Amino acid sequence: MRLISLDRPGLGLSTPQPGKSFRDFASDVDEFSALRGLGRPAMVGNSQGAPFALACAATGITGALAIVSGADEVAAPWFADTLPDQLRGLVDLTASDPDEAERFFATLDADTMWQMVIDSSPASDLAVYRDPTFECLYRRSLREAFAPGPAGYARDTVLAMGRWPFDLTTITVPVDFWYGEQDTSHSPDLGSSLADRIPGARHHIVPGIGGAVLWTHAEAILRTLLGHNEPLG
Repeated sequence: MRLISLDRPGLGLSTPQPGKSFRDFASDVDEFSALRGLGRPAMVGNSQGAPFALACAATGITGALAIVSGADEVAAPWFADTLPDQLRGLVDLTASDPDEAERFFATLDADTMWQMVIDSSPASDLAVYRDPTFECLYRRSLREAFAPGPAGYARDTVLAMGRWPFDLTTITVPVDFWYGEQDTSHSPDLGSSLADRIPGARHHIVPGIGGAVLWTHAEAILRTLLGHNEPLG
């Protein structure tokens, strides 16, 4: 398989795009795929990358999709009474004053993000994250992502925490959702409502792990994705 990772605008080596939208990212992926002759590549959307990957699926750009430990649409009304107080406050701020929310998210950096991951992870995930080799690579990736500054991450987070402007029920490509049963950070219902909104979506709950399921079960996730008819890009 050929695996290509794209930096979204304002992250890593990608130049910033103030006011970027989900549609902008889907257009970028569409143009990139055309230039590289990838057709409709399969995609993996991990954590906050989930809504961006779903936006691509909703516009027909991708041929198959794996959502792994995906950030959920926490602004959806059915989660109003289930979110922790701190997260509820951020969702409300994003809805009422997205510019202020973006300024708040821009106060975070690579070290803050690492500490957030460590503080919110169960022991099963910490065994992965605290492995010296993994920790070195993970923290280096975070530093690379934040190298241009926090604006790209801040904009992504405002988009992810608001209502998503695409209809999941119109997605027709194969979609698999993967969540670790001990994951308490990405979705209040481990992706159940997301999977229910996409016709034919498959929902996998992996025992004995939390949000680190992408790294502990990468082979199963990618083999399942490769099992669909579209080529993997």
